[in-house]
Amino acid sequence: MNMGAIHEPQPVKLFVGMLSARSEGFAEAEAMLSAQFGPADVASPEMPFGWTDYYKEEMGEHLKRKFVSFERLIAPDAIVEIKRATNAMEETLAEKLAGGPKRPVNLDPGYLTLSKVVLATTKDYSHRLYLAQGIYAEVTLHFHKGRYAPWDWTYRDYQ
Repeated sequence: MNMGAIHEPQPVKLFVGMLSARSEGFAEAEAMLSAQFGPADVASPEMPFGWTDYYKEEMGEHLKRKFVSFERLIAPDAIVEIKRATNAMEETLAEKLAGGPKRPVNLDPGYLTLSKVVLATTKDYSHRLYLAQGIYAEVTLHFHKGRYAPWDWTYRDYQ
């Protein structure tokens, strides 16, 4: 009988997608993220985020998107604790950046492998798998024909 051998997965590249209307929100978030996950190695510029008004009520208008990734690789299953940690960071940032929207920064961690991009979320849906501790994951991009390609459910800004 041939069975698949069980083995530990390769480490993966951690990144965090951030949304905020305030540049200081990004700066504060990046400092907190680096303190917990180590030095960042790549940070995107701030980009306009106009794909949806889903966040308007709790985050305000004129949102910008920014991505940051980290030098240190992680085990894929660490994404559960990382998502819980970024949720706690959002609460801390809401207190620290009081006086603006009730949610000044949105932090969405994920990871990159040679074959896919995975996002962690607290929301269940048909294409998401439950991991643990209230955290789900979705493969939002897959590597196909030499590039990362979207699925039908991939958020527009990730496409």
